[in-house]
Amino acid sequence: MADLRTHLIATARAMEPAGLNRGTAGNVSVRSGNGFLITPTGMPYATLIADDIPLIALDGSIQGQRKPSSEWHFHRDLYASRPAVGAVLHAHAPFAVALACLRYDIPAFHYMIARFGGDSVRCADYAIFGSPELSAAALAAMADRKACLLANHGLLVAGRDLDEALALAVELEELCEQYWRSCQLGQPVLLSAEEMAAVLAKFATYGQQ
Repeated sequence: MADLRTHLIATARAMEPAGLNRGTAGNVSVRSGNGFLITPTGMPYATLIADDIPLIALDGSIQGQRKPSSEWHFHRDLYASRPAVGAVLHAHAPFAVALACLRYDIPAFHYMIARFGGDSVRCADYAIFGSPELSAAALAAMADRKACLLANHGLLVAGRDLDEALALAVELEELCEQYWRSCQLGQPVLLSAEEMAAVLAKFATYGQQ
């Protein structure tokens, strides 16, 4: 478990240079046994050591010397409801936040939207941070998806492991920027349902060696 904590800390630290986060905003977790490890609340990622990382069981019981991120509810609920999820990342990435504050879904303006499991990335309904209501809204927006925006808040992704979660977050923020820039010039031309269905079928084996 020590190696998993080290990997979690490294992933959290990678968010700022990747343009996903600043300061202590955001949070990252990774599945561990019958629970998950998660970054603590209010602590700069640069100062974290393994003992700072709490372990939360799926029943919500907490072990560790630090308080977990206030957003632990949606981490727990994703792990409990989706066995394939191995890591969850939430960030206040600038372009994702801009679209989330407009409460925009991201439509099929680019075929890489399919990377997240469908023909759009939805924006979840607003609820106050750290609440069960926000978790419920996030899970609804992420149905059959690997990501969503959180209204007036940020982005949320779920991957098979920490590396995929970080990669998904970086890709989502890039798509948010591209969509934002496209909208400055006019209304982006969207791919049709048939075109996106073909992309999704192709993505079933995309990138596999």
